[in-house]
Amino acid sequence: MKKILVLGAGKMGSWMIESLCLDYEVAAFDKDKRKLKYLFNSHRLLTYENIREFSPDLVINAVSLQHTVEVFEEVLPYLPDSCILSDITSVKMPLSEFYLNSGHRFVSTHPMFGPTFANIKELSTQSAIIITQSDEEGKNFFRKFYKSFGISIFEYSFMEHDQTIAYSLSIPFASTLIFAACMKQQEAPGTTFKKHLSIAKGLFSEDDYLVTEILFSNFTYEQLDNIGQKLEYLKEIVKEKDSGKMKEFLAELRKNIS
Repeated sequence: MKKILVLGAGKMGSWMIESLCLDYEVAAFDKDKRKLKYLFNSHRLLTYENIREFSPDLVINAVSLQHTVEVFEEVLPYLPDSCILSDITSVKMPLSEFYLNSGHRFVSTHPMFGPTFANIKELSTQSAIIITQSDEEGKNFFRKFYKSFGISIFEYSFMEHDQTIAYSLSIPFASTLIFAACMKQQEAPGTTFKKHLSIAKGLFSEDDYLVTEILFSNFTYEQLDNIGQKLEYLKEIVKEKDSGKMKEFLAELRKNIS
């Protein structure tokens, strides 16, 4: 695999281009041509015909989740039959059917970090998921790529991935939304409040469609129901001012996060 095309030169797309351009021949395509202006050591493709001429071995679709399939469909006629398709989206099930009907090999991965919260210069504490149904050559490429940053790799099916994301993202997303819904301005905010506020600001800088799709996952409602049950139990303890139950509850929570 020598020639790689990255679709979308946003934050993650630009990181992909920067990370790959010294080891591979990399090209970038974005409908907003201004985003291509400062890319380093890479080809700037301005038209679909330029994509055909570049003839990539691998396409990494890094556009927003809302437009991933749409952009794939637009570029497919200009790709060689041997080209492997790939994405880095946070929700996978909608893509599984597209890949099966695309006529191309594919590899689907999810870097479990982003420029909003992670330090993309130091990723050794981060994780990535590779979808098991993916093409073996594509999986090996991304295993090597993620391991070069010390990133921990997990391999799940399309469904297992979305179940995992429903747990790992929908719970903190929902908790942050409730925090923001109940928040009022604090003249003297404490350290804990400031940390939660920073997380909330990071979440609300994300694309609305991404947040919505994660929360609308088929596996999210069960997690939200669990949050509601735990909150009702906490309300009961507080209402009764039951120190014994509170001590037991805190001990259980410490065990959960240990």
